[in-house]
Amino acid sequence: FSAEQEAQALRKAMKGFGTDEDAIIETLTKLNVSQRQQVLITYKSTIGRDLIDDLKSELSGNFERVIIALMTPTTMYDVHELRRALKGAGTDEGCLIEILASRTNAEIRHINENYKLQYGSTLEDDIVSDTSSMFRRVLVSLATGNRDEGTFVDEALAQQDAQCLYEAGEKKWGTDEVQFMSILCTRNRCHLLRVFDVYRVIANKDITDSIKSEMSGDLEDALLAVVKCLRNKPAYFAERLYKSMKGLGTDDSTLIRVMVSRSEIDMLYIRREFLATYSKSLHSFIKGDCSGDYRKVLLRLCGG
Repeated sequence: FSAEQEAQALRKAMKGFGTDEDAIIETLTKLNVSQRQQVLITYKSTIGRDLIDDLKSELSGNFERVIIALMTPTTMYDVHELRRALKGAGTDEGCLIEILASRTNAEIRHINENYKLQYGSTLEDDIVSDTSSMFRRVLVSLATGNRDEGTFVDEALAQQDAQCLYEAGEKKWGTDEVQFMSILCTRNRCHLLRVFDVYRVIANKDITDSIKSEMSGDLEDALLAVVKCLRNKPAYFAERLYKSMKGLGTDDSTLIRVMVSRSEIDMLYIRREFLATYSKSLHSFIKGDCSGDYRKVLLRLCGG
């Protein structure tokens, strides 16, 4: 890998009359996120221009959005997306839930630090001013990045937690949402998987079915996302992608964010889950749903 060579290739793709979009896609999708950052710096030092500015002036639409997303460091991309979800026109609850339910403690801590540096306000303050009620409390809890990340399963506590969840929901009229939140947002993954097994025995139904019948709206979505991410993160992202493309119109924000943010993490697993769940490959789904350079770059990120 030569940052200088790639920088020159990008400059050449944008210089003169017309833009060579294929060359841009080719160059950027073969690099990983840290290599792209090196190219960004090298472009400025050897060519004396800002690569992001050049890309923005040459590209447009969703294609531009994907390329700029690829050029953004991982944490900063999450930061920008959260800010857009909170401060854009209307709140993008799906984006807030997706990022906060799926990132690790360390990732969330980095997001918090960078968010504050970038915008001068804390992520928590912006969540509080933009959301309400129990949904707000779940997001604030997730945004602390304070989940136990151990692997210890306390069998007695698992029985107790499952019983608590049952009594907070199915067993009584009305729902004690705080119980759901405090258990689902703080315990470690291995412990919760055990809690879900015990819960099924006690309640005679799956925890996700209980959440669906006991909650509604954003709160339901948030707690379901937490459970799905604990059980099988790639399957959760496969579902996000499927929903972003199925039916009329495409939810491009979600499609772009998941494709870019997971491309170097678990895209292979996401593809496998997508195929297993929907009996169609992610590749064919993108192909049928998008067009032009936008489709080309997403297919490169998808691979296969």
